[in-house]
Amino acid sequence: MRELAVTEVSKRRLLIGLADLGLPVTPYWHADGGLAFDLLSSSEGSPVVIGHANGVITIDLAESLAVYRERLKIELGESYRTMLGHFRHEVGHYYQARLLERPGGPMLDECRALFGDERASYSDAIERHYRDGAPTDWHDGFISSYATMHPWEDFAETFAHYQHILLTLNMTANGGLQMLREAQPALPTDVKPRTDYSRADMSEALGDWRWVSHLLNRASHAMGKGDLYPFHIPAPVVDKLDFVHRVVVAARVEEPFLGLAPRPTAPSASFS
Repeated sequence: MRELAVTEVSKRRLLIGLADLGLPVTPYWHADGGLAFDLLSSSEGSPVVIGHANGVITIDLAESLAVYRERLKIELGESYRTMLGHFRHEVGHYYQARLLERPGGPMLDECRALFGDERASYSDAIERHYRDGAPTDWHDGFISSYATMHPWEDFAETFAHYQHILLTLNMTANGGLQMLREAQPALPTDVKPRTDYSRADMSEALGDWRWVSHLLNRASHAMGKGDLYPFHIPAPVVDKLDFVHRVVVAARVEEPFLGLAPRPTAPSASFS
């Protein structure tokens, strides 16, 4: 099935990115609440709700179809919608539950101070969001309108953007990209993206990202397309990204995929 093949590319890119960030991944056959993927298709007649529950990420394979995905993007007023974006958002829920929402979690209070109290009714939040929409001033404190719905969604959206930013910087660094001030006087200094920002403050990554994303957007315009990264990052989101960065750095392990050999009987959910 073509939908599955396209989706698997995004899933593998997600997992490689998590390895690059050094994040631990525990598969569901190793522990309750471990990571699993349930790949279903609404194109077969049954509706599929993309989401996360107790480690299981459900993905709608129909989202791999450009026409289907673009229609939803327009209907929902989104500036960005990709299969990889779905994976990166949903894995944010997995890591919030695993790394933060646990008894005695040392960063939970700070998380609630930045994103809000995740114990607020999620069902009420969904109803309110789809009835009233996002606040008109959402651009001042959130990375997307969807992030305004509930603290869980704010964290997941921010976590997805953390991956977008750090892993795109990683890719440009591996490709040898450098932006030199002598060639571009607008630069405050030379910009040399890094493959790893774990020993740097998030402000340094965002400083590089400001100029790299501007260059990538201009390159996309040169091909007659829109911004590659069509987002504005306000000061409150900078603070949220910094928090995510500290969570990720604190959780880093040397071999995040150690022991991930599949069990002999393949499960219904896909993990590869």
